[in-house]
Amino acid sequence: MSYDVKDISLAPQGKKKIFWVQKHMPVLEHIKKRFQEEKPFEGITIGSCLHLEPKTINLGLTLQAGGAEVAMTGCNPLSTHDDASAAGASMGLHMYGWREETNEEYYQNINRVLDHQPDIIIDDGADMIFLIHRERREILDQIIGACEETTTGIHRLRAMHDDGALEFPVMAVNDAYTKYLFDNRYGTGQSTFDSIMGSTNILIAGKTVVVCGYGWCGRGIALRADGLGANVIVTEVDPIRALEARMDGYRVMNIREAVQNADLLITATGNIDVVSAEDFKVMKDGCIMANSGHFNVEINSKQLNEISTSQELIKPDIEEFKMADGRSFYLLAEGRLVNLAGERGQGHPAEIMDMSFAMQALSTEYLLENKLEPGVYKPPEEKDYEVARLKLQAMNIKIDSLTDRQCEYLEGWEEGT
Repeated sequence: MSYDVKDISLAPQGKKKIFWVQKHMPVLEHIKKRFQEEKPFEGITIGSCLHLEPKTINLGLTLQAGGAEVAMTGCNPLSTHDDASAAGASMGLHMYGWREETNEEYYQNINRVLDHQPDIIIDDGADMIFLIHRERREILDQIIGACEETTTGIHRLRAMHDDGALEFPVMAVNDAYTKYLFDNRYGTGQSTFDSIMGSTNILIAGKTVVVCGYGWCGRGIALRADGLGANVIVTEVDPIRALEARMDGYRVMNIREAVQNADLLITATGNIDVVSAEDFKVMKDGCIMANSGHFNVEINSKQLNEISTSQELIKPDIEEFKMADGRSFYLLAEGRLVNLAGERGQGHPAEIMDMSFAMQALSTEYLLENKLEPGVYKPPEEKDYEVARLKLQAMNIKIDSLTDRQCEYLEGWEEGT
């Protein structure tokens, strides 16, 4: 077992956090027990590029229980929890990563995972998958397939497949119902505000909160902002989503108009330059900006630096940018994924990641059991229903079943008015 972490002496503290989340991840624990008995990954090496925090380490331990050799690194230079990373190393996982990596160190650690010659990849944002195709092609023939965690990564991988460049199958875990309907909506909504409020100590009630993007993450953020008493504005490029946001009770306007009203602006689009120089020129004084998309490209911080007269870190994770006309703006966590990159960010609640990582574990098993051609695949529906049933069971919730008569009716066509 090899590792490179910030401080291995932090392991006892990290273990306590891992044991805590395990109590709130019953579905993954159920799968772990089965894996321990069946050992589906015996002789298999799994390499991951995920946010290194307690819940993710628990996924690594679940795969390890199934017989896998597991090597892990982070998918964001600011999202690693050093105590959790140290704990993973002390529990037999190959761990490479620490908070505040340089860009060079970030890719060095991805390469360290790939040096273990993984058979299966679990990625978040697709950086590891892309690096394999660009620079580590010598291991391509060994790779059975990969699982991708997030919307941004899946967009990139589908574009890669459309160009004929993807050379192994990838399970689009984000497309599973038990992932995006819960992780993206309820997880992102809660964890975004947990981090923002923890870093800023601001009151959300009464503020105008602009949410850029009304996909599932944006829906969750808007829902939580509304619940906290904010006046919510949504910006969108998709007319159907914009109409849905309006019907959900939010104001909808274009970004240039929205920034003039924003006390707090949160991006969640997965796209580049959502907020840029022309927006900064008219932005409301005192606006706080945060990003909940995967990459730090949604708020153009380079342009913000260029047009501001001074920049100052006034609190951990809060950077002030002063304009020549006296206005000031505040950027959280360098514009990186605020719910994990922020100093107070702990990511999604364990109960949410329980379902997401259960889908990761089952999708990894599915890759081993089925020989797939290169492409991007949605996890099978039966895996979704398995996770949902296990979650309901853990919550002590019972639901109804269709009668034989009801099944016949739904499958038939003869009965009508």
